[in-house]
Amino acid sequence: MGKVYIVGAGPGDVELLTLKAVRIIREADVILYDRLVSEDILQLARPDCEIIYVGKEEGKHTPQDSINRMLVELSKVYRRVVRLKGGDPFVFGRGAEEALYLAQNGVEFEVVPGVSSVTGVPTYVGIPLTMRGVSSSFGVVTGHEGEGCYGVRWELSRYVDTLVVVMGVGKRQEIGRKLLELGRDAEEPVAFVERGCTSKQRVVVTSLGRLASDPPPVEPPALLVVGKVVELYKKLKDTQQHPEDALRLG
Repeated sequence: MGKVYIVGAGPGDVELLTLKAVRIIREADVILYDRLVSEDILQLARPDCEIIYVGKEEGKHTPQDSINRMLVELSKVYRRVVRLKGGDPFVFGRGAEEALYLAQNGVEFEVVPGVSSVTGVPTYVGIPLTMRGVSSSFGVVTGHEGEGCYGVRWELSRYVDTLVVVMGVGKRQEIGRKLLELGRDAEEPVAFVERGCTSKQRVVVTSLGRLASDPPPVEPPALLVVGKVVELYKKLKDTQQHPEDALRLG
């Protein structure tokens, strides 16, 4: 029986892969990858490596149970099975569920951390999550909790200077209203980063009040950052070494 590697592919840019991730991808016999894994990363694989798409998006959805079973079955055929996941596999990546399933089925596995989009994407565009005198804390929540889960604890926003929301594009207006209800300032700046750390990256900046009343058009995948640190984006973006389109509203 082979070994399964649950590998974090980072937030998008192939150069943000860890050295260990690069080595394992190059040695893989078969790779199962998500929709947020770029083609540049897949190009690192051997020509004879079998590459299987198991992403979750409208029209191309692979159930998690099916992925779990595939990993076990493939480990019986291949020596090196790589499960390639965007960001870090244990940060909103369902990597822990896959690892638990492998353990329960007696399959040897290893988890390889990756640069999480939670921290990597804001840094890439010039939004620091913490900064002396501006933000001494940050929190992370998902804007899309799965069926049967306990729900998002938005009360966290009361206790952190900066809030990062993943998978929140579809509920962005609802999120804005909820944060205002919990006491955050309507003038507080917010930023959406679409397709962060890729050539299609775009940053949309607005205010929390405007997000709640007239949310800007944003396409997933996008990360939402709420807090005064967003104002630093204006000062840092012109000196960034990678180009991106920026849009400021209100």
